[in-house]
Amino acid sequence: MSLMPKRVKRRKVQRGSIRGKATRGNAVAFGAFGLQATERGWLNSRQIEAGRVAANHFLKGEGRIWIRVFPHKPVTSKPAEVRMGTGKGDVDRWVAVVKPGTIIYEVGGVSEGQAKVALNRIAHKMPFRVRMAKRRVSL
Repeated sequence: MSLMPKRVKRRKVQRGSIRGKATRGNAVAFGAFGLQATERGWLNSRQIEAGRVAANHFLKGEGRIWIRVFPHKPVTSKPAEVRMGTGKGDVDRWVAVVKPGTIIYEVGGVSEGQAKVALNRIAHKMPFRVRMAKRRVSL
């Protein structure tokens, strides 16, 4: 099941640049432990799904996993051996724009050891460096 928006205002967007650090979505909010990006990049809908499957397979229905990113950005590509011009290509995949500090996944209802292994399995699927983050205690 590939993640993608149900409907969009514009079908094709420009690539843009990923600048700065995450100011929102940078704290563990739902679970006890989270997977935080330390680098910037695009996270493909297939990579998000691969991480979810890997974590669910390890946890075997124990605990809960939250996915904190969603692929809103369409990325287009043109077929191989096509001449220049003739407009922008068709939508190839959907990506989530991830800034450093963004929490990508969260895990709750399991011990720290189990969460560490589950998040490590997800980390292997990520195209950039990530680290484990704990929930901050609010007073």
